Amino acid sequence: MMTLRQVEVIRAVMVTGTIGGAAKLLNVSAPGISRLVKYTEKSLGIRFFQRQNGRYFPTPEAQNIFEQINGVYKKVDDLTEIISKIGHGTLSELRIGSVPSISQVMVPRAIEQVRRRYPGLRIDINILKLEEAIDYLLLGRGDCVAMSYRLEHPGLDFMPLASGELFCIVPEGHELAGRKQVSAKEIIRYPLIGIDPNDPYGRIMAEIFARNKLKYDITIRARFGTTVCALVKAGLGIAVIDQFTVAHGGYPGVEVIRIVEPTRFDTYVAVKRGAPLSLHIEHFIDCLRTEMRAVGSHKIAAAKPASRVRKK
Repeated sequence: MMTLRQVEVIRAVMVTGTIGGAAKLLNVSAPGISRLVKYTEKSLGIRFFQRQNGRYFPTPEAQNIFEQINGVYKKVDDLTEIISKIGHGTLSELRIGSVPSISQVMVPRAIEQVRRRYPGLRIDINILKLEEAIDYLLLGRGDCVAMSYRLEHPGLDFMPLASGELFCIVPEGHELAGRKQVSAKEIIRYPLIGIDPNDPYGRIMAEIFARNKLKYDITIRARFGTTVCALVKAGLGIAVIDQFTVAHGGYPGVEVIRIVEPTRFDTYVAVKRGAPLSLHIEHFIDCLRTEMRAVGSHKIAAAKPASRVRKK
């Protein structure tokens, strides 16, 4: 019975034709190679090589053994290649879902970090409504979903991502532009865009209006933050939006103002309960969490006008 080390040494001598060449190939001493070859031949009762003019040639008896050795090495090379591909993500696919508010800025920044570690990883990103996330995970269409709130479901687990706040956004040159903060009472003086009371973020603002007995009028409703920002930039009104949508100067042309009333919310990543998470998914979740928590820890900077944030 040959050990893997003996196989490695015999093959090295076979490939290089000399003890010295095998020693260099394996980065070991020549005497050690010579001793192991002799020991292997003696223990197996087979002569592997004939020595002629300082070179080692396979004996006829050893030809079949060398073919098997090459087969072993081919398998090892294949295994090494597969391991390398797995390490680079080449044989895997990361399937992630996200609600629109997290997908615009936060997910791309997290994906940038994931791509650096796993350059060959295939990535599939889906922008989902909250009600679509359950089927997406339970039916195996994706691995995880970044969500703006958690719900109770026996088939899903929720892991915290980050806490955030809502901000008021206005077009550049607006009466409120340049303000450090604005109250709910001031917000309702202007046409409002995109605050849907059934949306998790809209529900927070609606509760503040209700608590303060303030009547408000939603002139335009738009589900996606990019659309809301575009409408605000066009001067069609102002809006209340989460800080992750407009983080890092994510939408030029609008200014971001802190809201006086508390608007804190928590975000989560949902996964199918009991499903094992690959290293790629775990790394993506870690990257997304890091990116979002970094935004949450710099709320004052986020409250500055967008033009000033972009210069940083």
